[in-house]
Amino acid sequence: MATVTTTATTTLLSTVTKASTAAAATTTGLSPQGGVLEGVMPNTFLTSNPIQLFIIQAGIIIVLCRLLHYPLSLLGQPRVIAEVIGGILLGPSVLARIPGFQQAIFPTASMPVLNNAANLGLVLFLFLIGLEVDIRMFTSNWRVALSVGLAGMLLPFGLGCAIAWGLYHQFHNDGNTVDINFGVYALFIGTALAITAFPVLCRILSELDMLGSPVGVTVLAAGVGNDVVGWILLALCVALVNNGSGLTALWVLLVAVGWVLFLVFAVKPVFHWALRRTGGIQNGPSQGMISVTILLVLTSAWFTSIIGVHAIFGAFLVGLICPHDGGFAIHVTEKIEDLVSVLLLPLYFALSGLSTDLGLLNDGITWGYVVGVIVCAFAGKIIGGTLAAKAMKLVWRESFSIGVLMSCKGLVELIVLNIGLQARILSQRTFTIFVVMALVTTVSTTPLTKLLYPPWYRKKLEQWKRGEIDWDGKPLQPESSSQSESLGQIQDTRIRRLLVYLRLDSLPSLFTFISLLGDENVIPKSGEALDHSIEESTNKGPIIRKRPLEVHGLRIVELTERTSSVMKVTEGDDLSRRDPVVNAFRTFSQLHDVAVSGNVVLAPEDSYAQTVIAQASNQESDFVLIPWSEVGSTKEDQSIPFKASLEDRFSGKAHLDFIQTTLAKAICNTGIFIGKGFGGAAPTDKGRPGLPRTISNVSMRSHRETALLPIADKSHKIFFPYLGGADDRVALRFILQLAKNPLITVAIAHLNCAEGDDEIVAVSEGNLDHISPSSLSKNAINTEITAQDTSLLANLQSSLSPEIADRVTVTEVLVTASSAVGQATELAREIIGKNSRNAGDIVIVGRRHPKLPALLRTADQSNTEYDMQKTVGVFGQVMAMGDLKASVLVIQAAGSGLN
Repeated sequence: MATVTTTATTTLLSTVTKASTAAAATTTGLSPQGGVLEGVMPNTFLTSNPIQLFIIQAGIIIVLCRLLHYPLSLLGQPRVIAEVIGGILLGPSVLARIPGFQQAIFPTASMPVLNNAANLGLVLFLFLIGLEVDIRMFTSNWRVALSVGLAGMLLPFGLGCAIAWGLYHQFHNDGNTVDINFGVYALFIGTALAITAFPVLCRILSELDMLGSPVGVTVLAAGVGNDVVGWILLALCVALVNNGSGLTALWVLLVAVGWVLFLVFAVKPVFHWALRRTGGIQNGPSQGMISVTILLVLTSAWFTSIIGVHAIFGAFLVGLICPHDGGFAIHVTEKIEDLVSVLLLPLYFALSGLSTDLGLLNDGITWGYVVGVIVCAFAGKIIGGTLAAKAMKLVWRESFSIGVLMSCKGLVELIVLNIGLQARILSQRTFTIFVVMALVTTVSTTPLTKLLYPPWYRKKLEQWKRGEIDWDGKPLQPESSSQSESLGQIQDTRIRRLLVYLRLDSLPSLFTFISLLGDENVIPKSGEALDHSIEESTNKGPIIRKRPLEVHGLRIVELTERTSSVMKVTEGDDLSRRDPVVNAFRTFSQLHDVAVSGNVVLAPEDSYAQTVIAQASNQESDFVLIPWSEVGSTKEDQSIPFKASLEDRFSGKAHLDFIQTTLAKAICNTGIFIGKGFGGAAPTDKGRPGLPRTISNVSMRSHRETALLPIADKSHKIFFPYLGGADDRVALRFILQLAKNPLITVAIAHLNCAEGDDEIVAVSEGNLDHISPSSLSKNAINTEITAQDTSLLANLQSSLSPEIADRVTVTEVLVTASSAVGQATELAREIIGKNSRNAGDIVIVGRRHPKLPALLRTADQSNTEYDMQKTVGVFGQVMAMGDLKASVLVIQAAGSGLN
């Protein structure tokens, strides 16, 4: 028994020793062919095969950073915060304190491999920063950019030099630092406090929808100059540290200046000429030109590195000389930013965290300097930026917001600190102090900006600057005019201001709608009238007919985590003037006598609904028209258009949430348009041509598309099942406005519920979901059927003008709660979709009818019909998902025309 025990103990100790040795070993020979099958640990670092451990390290870093980013993003924090905190957790502050962790996952021998990958990512990232910096933004706002930028650098630089005196004498000889004079040390500390994180600023301003505000324009313009000056000061500091004698440092600076001039005056013209010659600016860079660009980046980084200036400075310079015309900078960024931001850059910040040891902040003096550095960082930027902005005649609250935004350090500060650590300017303790400062200033930027410059204050400030209200918020226009205007609006419930959510796949249907609402008299009574109008317009010049309709087109571009999505808005002129969808919509509306405006808003996908609601409020819209996506998605990737099935079109969760949230928080009447070839725009789905039975020289793919003839019959037929309630009343008034167009014929089915119909149904539409958006909106508007509904229909029918009365028919239909939907659907089949040659028919329904029976979803089932009924109501779901050959417009009341 003793022999067995001894043998087992010996075997166990041998195994543990072999495992621990393999985990920490650095093998210089060839790796065993069998790998783990021969007993080699997966995390063994092999110099002949370093990728093995590198994959483990990269995987741990990426997963940890992503896990941290999700909760922090809900608090409005940029991704760099998660990456820095992730690095700190992996370093000696937390996980590295576990015995054997650092030796097993981050052994010293593997650091050069990880460091090379991280520094390559850093070089490419500084190139992307250079691409993002548009010098035109600085030159177009040079006065405010110069004043705010200088004040935002000089004061923190001075405070940095002041606190550097204490840091130099307290911590300069703490650890493995080089022996440098106080002037160089103060230059570095001042630069570290004076620099601003331009990329993080762009992200914060985009997420807060402040890019076009006076604060956003000022901060971006000042940030461009701040960024360029900061990197120049850093290059100067590194050159002074790396060269002992002053003469050598002077030569380094002269060569660096010569390299800048060479890039600007020799490389830049040739590079731009090559891009235009190959169509890289007009059509986007080819793979060959991307190779040339990357080679320029690496060459410039290599040159600045060998002359004693850091490699990132050379990469940044190449980014500055790249053209911004034709979206070239955006195209290049799109091609390389994912690899850099997902894989390479987190490695760099993880290495930064491995050098951060919070345990070194272990005494009162050190914590005193932590607080002092944070105070200097905040005070220098906020005071300097605020006073400079106030001097440019901005109000105090705007000025404070600019100062707070300029205090954002972000990842640029981390890069500066790491360079100082690598150059041994900073000790590990001082490095940790400044990392804490960078985290505090970056985390504080978004909350402080929201507090100082909220959306309601921005709106009030814009109205005050336009002279619409006084400083207390009271309107400046005469009270009598506003009262008369409101009285006129009550008497006339026609749509005067229409907000349209523009989607590329829904433009044909939207164009048809605008033409119907805008052109009320499109058919002359006789040929003589036509000749007379032409002669009159020829003699008197163009005649612009006044129309009561004003249409505002809203185009939403998704704001993603990518830098390129922000660059699309920050670059060049106003995006709304260049967007092809807005321009097409604007031109079409003007040709149909409609007053039109349009803009493009950059917003995250989960903020689309709030964006639509905010625009409706700003435009004071009477009606919002939202087209349903042709593919069931809020995204618009038309690079590879595809046909979605009926199930896919109506089951996209993101799109359903967008519609539900918009309807739940709507501030005016809203229509959801589900197009099915309205306007004659839907091509017939013929599929691929089959192979012929006879010999032919025509291949299957050379099928020639038959030209579509013009639509001779431009008429439309509208079917409206009128049951009652606020939504149906608004829908009825909308239909009567459409009926003024002579191309419209209306068939109204008055679904008259029998008296005493108290039929009990399992689930009613009013109780689809106790937390549904529809139930929330019912609290504000009574959707029940009242006696007013019947009288309203009778009054409107008797008061119709003769030209409209001939095209509007009303049919009385006796129904019950359970048969109403079925009978309305059968009537729709009999009335609409019969004329295949016209421009398309429409079924218009109210969204909410609380008494109608609805589907019941079981706990373990999620069906599309249930979700659609919760979104567009029972009528809307049946009409949209049925086999009707007509488009569907679902209307919800939330504004004028309720009574």
